[in-house]
Amino acid sequence: MIEGFDRGTHLAELASAGFTIIPDFLRPDQVRKVRQALAPHLGQFTGRNDFEGFDTERVYTLVARARLFEELAEEPRLLALMDANLLPGFLLTASQAINIRPGESEQPLHVDDGFYRLPRPRPAVSFSMILAVDDFTAENGATEVIAGSHLWGPDAATAAAELRGPPPRPVLMAAGSCLVFSGILIHRGGANRSHAPRLAITYQYCQPWARTQENYFLSVPPDRVRQMPPRVQQLLGYSIWPPFMGHVTASHPLKALSPDFEPPVAHEAWSDLGLWS
Repeated sequence: MIEGFDRGTHLAELASAGFTIIPDFLRPDQVRKVRQALAPHLGQFTGRNDFEGFDTERVYTLVARARLFEELAEEPRLLALMDANLLPGFLLTASQAINIRPGESEQPLHVDDGFYRLPRPRPAVSFSMILAVDDFTAENGATEVIAGSHLWGPDAATAAAELRGPPPRPVLMAAGSCLVFSGILIHRGGANRSHAPRLAITYQYCQPWARTQENYFLSVPPDRVRQMPPRVQQLLGYSIWPPFMGHVTASHPLKALSPDFEPPVAHEAWSDLGLWS
């Protein structure tokens, strides 16, 4: 139980509409700290295609940029919703900031876990969250969703592209609010017709057996991972999906974080996983 958090209501909304909003996810002072932590990383990378957004800034591997982004990855209310929808040992598949600048066009309609090529209808392989650092308005590029589209069948993408069904609607929410949604919900970033950028953070979580979007083993230095909390290490993939997915030469991946780790001979090391004795 998390005081003041009605997990049941949020889970019911996720099941029926495909999304839910936690309106008080961060306090104003926490939002200011997020903005300050993001500031040094903005202005360095602009999207390379219509999906990333030619007038959109993105900061990838956000979880490794500051301690508060590690804390955000294991926020209890967020993980409570993930625990109910994903298998134990689920992973962080993406962590990034998205800054939609004035003049940006709307994103193509899409789903976040479409690269898992499994036929619809199906359960989501991943779930996403979008934290509003700025207010989300109808003019500044608020995320737009098609409620209930997570339940659509095999022609979901075609139906969305042809707008055969309810149109996408902007999710209007104040800074500090958090949108959580199914990885198979059809949505998009909206067009920014305002005179100011719209800043947000998105984290995505996937089943423990699925390949992650970001390769954290290469993008996050081991020295940094060693200093992270155990749950964040697990979210980055330093864990085992039974019986042995994720092993490092038949050893638990946490052992590989040790500076003096030497990969053992595979046939002598299966007991290191704690799964064969």
